Amino acid sequence: MINQDFNSILELVQAFPDQQSCMDHLEQLRWNGNVVSPFDATSKVYDCKGNKYKCKNTGKYFNVKTNTIFDNTKLPLQKWFLAIWLVTSHKKGISSIQLGRDLNITQKSAWFMLSRIRQCFGMDNDQMEGEIEADEAYIGGKNKNRHADKKVKGTTDDKAPVLGMVQRGGKVAAKKVDDTTFESLALEIVKNVKQGAKLYTDEYASYKRLKRVYDHKVIKHNRRQYVRGKVHTNTIESFWALLKRGIFGIYHFTSKKHLQLYVDEFCFRYNTRQVGESARFNLLLQNTENRITYSELIK
Repeated sequence: MINQDFNSILELVQAFPDQQSCMDHLEQLRWNGNVVSPFDATSKVYDCKGNKYKCKNTGKYFNVKTNTIFDNTKLPLQKWFLAIWLVTSHKKGISSIQLGRDLNITQKSAWFMLSRIRQCFGMDNDQMEGEIEADEAYIGGKNKNRHADKKVKGTTDDKAPVLGMVQRGGKVAAKKVDDTTFESLALEIVKNVKQGAKLYTDEYASYKRLKRVYDHKVIKHNRRQYVRGKVHTNTIESFWALLKRGIFGIYHFTSKKHLQLYVDEFCFRYNTRQVGESARFNLLLQNTENRITYSELIK
C-alpha cells in the first residue's frame, strides 16, 4: 500500500528514515509489484540482490531509479524526497540558495535538483470544456537589469509571451508561445479546449476569429469593463498574479529557455490545489521518468 500518512516535513522524515524505505516507496509507485524493464518493457525480469533487477532480453541491470530524475545521482533519496516536498508544498516555490541551505548541499547541486524536478511538472491534461477563460501575459525580466556581460544587444525587453487557459472550477494550462498572432494563440487553444466550449477573452484582435470554433464572448478592458455577467477573465488573471509573484519574489529572473518549466511548476500547484500535501508529493513521484543531464541543461 502506498504511504500517504505524512502531512509535514517531520512526518515525511519519519515515514522515510533511510534509503531503503525510499526505494520501497518508489517501487510501489512506479511498478506496484509488477517490475518492468526500462530497456525492454516486454522482457522477463530477474530479481537480484540490493534492489537490483536484470532485464533478460538486454542483459542489463537496473533499479527503480534508472531512467528517472534520481538516476546517476550521489545524493541520497531522502534528500530528494525532502526537496520534492519543499518544492511542491511551497506555494511560490523555493530558490536554489534556500534549498541548498535546507538540505546542507551546494547551491549548484540544489539548482540541478530543482531543474530535474521541474522536468516532472509538465503533465498531459484532458481537453477543457464548459466555461474557459483565455488570456496572454508577458513573463520575464528587462534587459537593462542584466549584468553588463549578459546584456543582449538590440533589445530592451527580455519578456516572453505565455498563453493561459483555465476551466472555471477546473484546471489551468499555460504555454510559452513565439508570438501573440492568431495562428500561435489559436493553435494552443484548439489543442487544449474542446470545440463548442464557451470561451471568454479580452478584446485582443488575435482572438476574434475563434468565434468560428467556440461560443466566444469578449470583455472590453479598454472601456474599463471587467465583468459582464459571466463574461470576464478574472480567474486566469489571478493565476498570472500567482505566477508573477512567484517568479519576481522567489526566482527573480527566468530565461526564455527555461520559462516553460517554471510555468509548468505553477500550473502543477494550481491544478493540485484541492489535494493534500502527501497526494501532491506522490503524484510528482509518479511522473519522474523525465531525466535530463547537467550538460543538456546548460547547453
